[in-house]
Amino acid sequence: MMCQLYFVALVVFSQNTVQGFNLKSTTRPNFVMVMSDAFDGRLTFPPGKDAVQLPFINYMRQLGATFLNSYTNSPICCPSRAAMWSGRFTHLTQSWNNYKCLDHNATTWMDQLQQSGYRTLSLGKLDFTSGGHSVSNRVEAWTRDVRFLLHQEGRPVVDLVGNTSTVRVMTHDWQNTDMASEWIRRSATQSQPFALYLGLNLPHPYKTDSLGPDAGGSTFRTSPYWLKKVSYEHISMPKWLPLSEVHPVDYYSTVTKNCSSSFSLEEIRNIRAYYYGMCAETDGMLGEVLSALRDTGLLNNTVLLFTSDHGELAMEHRQFYKMSMFEGSSHVPLVMMGPGIKSGLQISQPVSLVDIYPTVMELAGVPSPGGLSGYSLLSLLSGSNGSRPGWVLSEYHGCNANASTYMLRLGQWKYIAYADGTSIPPQLFDLSKDKDELKNLASSLPEVVRHLDLLLRSAVDYPSVSKEVHLYNRQEFLSWRQSLGGNYSQVIANLRWHLDWQRDPQRNEKAIDDWLVGIQ
Repeated sequence: MMCQLYFVALVVFSQNTVQGFNLKSTTRPNFVMVMSDAFDGRLTFPPGKDAVQLPFINYMRQLGATFLNSYTNSPICCPSRAAMWSGRFTHLTQSWNNYKCLDHNATTWMDQLQQSGYRTLSLGKLDFTSGGHSVSNRVEAWTRDVRFLLHQEGRPVVDLVGNTSTVRVMTHDWQNTDMASEWIRRSATQSQPFALYLGLNLPHPYKTDSLGPDAGGSTFRTSPYWLKKVSYEHISMPKWLPLSEVHPVDYYSTVTKNCSSSFSLEEIRNIRAYYYGMCAETDGMLGEVLSALRDTGLLNNTVLLFTSDHGELAMEHRQFYKMSMFEGSSHVPLVMMGPGIKSGLQISQPVSLVDIYPTVMELAGVPSPGGLSGYSLLSLLSGSNGSRPGWVLSEYHGCNANASTYMLRLGQWKYIAYADGTSIPPQLFDLSKDKDELKNLASSLPEVVRHLDLLLRSAVDYPSVSKEVHLYNRQEFLSWRQSLGGNYSQVIANLRWHLDWQRDPQRNEKAIDDWLVGIQ
């Protein structure tokens, strides 16, 4: 079935694809977006793609466009999706953490399509409005610069389930994929254009059940069926700096993610292999959506996008999860195919998730609203830069990083600034020579740092934003503490950091009291 889909779609679609982007049809295209969670974008092109079989992503690559340097605008679930749906940078929507994102009445590009006559449906993981995620998650974000260092996550582990016939490991995602596929099949009988969004949980790690109901996702789970898609000989083993040489913010991340203890090479290899197996299962869901489009004859008039909210470090830089500007966390997939998109196109210019909003609007023939941070990708698809800048911006203000973080990607350079720009040293990586991001060049290339910092400040007044986030964190925490009354000490001692907290609860509460001085 998979080979048949690949061959038939390749022949049919290539006959309808032009060299460059030139959508001349007056018929408005359909849109289907499959957005995964925690998918490392480097797996969508060599050499990363050699580590795991992803036939349907590869199929999209051959028949469409792959953006080789696509980034999240904030490497965590809710703020990233808020940027994607709103088309605006994180600091403009004040999406500071998984609890504070868009208002529930915010207008998205899906709303714009619906208002312009599209039939729309959003299924699965949405997660772009305020109020979600666990109490632990939001408290950890609010207290990130309190002077204590506590484990906030479970140690990353692997879990093999089922057997060589077990395809559906993440059953909830498969159920949503089934609903999406059925909706596509029903849509074939209607003349009205449609837009479908399918949000997946995979390949985000699963909650570690033994750590309680508020546990984070530290279990990499797959089945032998998907694990056999992984090429162990192509799994790259990450290099780690000694903890004494790690940047202070990265050190905080390593400790709070429970990764500062020893890991064997087998543990690290298995975590990466199981993660790749989860990516393979994600690819299988994409394949079901593609099958529905092909079987209904809708493939040639549908713009299909595959992307993710952020990546997954999978033990690179002695971390798992995201919340980092390192490539494994911030580099996301963006593969796009549809009418008029050149087959096999690879685009190296940096892009980010805020570019999706204006792109969809232009393809649908709908005027874009003012104030968007992104730029339509159609100029890049037609071989020109248009008016877009050469850089992309990502920022992070949530848990597991003890300072607001800002990343500018321009050409070979990745520049990372923190907080007010002076109290914490920046990082500078030359990705053309240091793909592992192990050599911080900031101190040796002050002119490059000065140039990139000025460019960053032209995009965002980051010292002021950091100050705003710091004030927000203290105000929100104080309000939450007051709402608990006499239960405060018990509640805060039993969040995800409870094992570390209870070693010295009085000291930890005093650290918070000191942090709140001047705001009460």
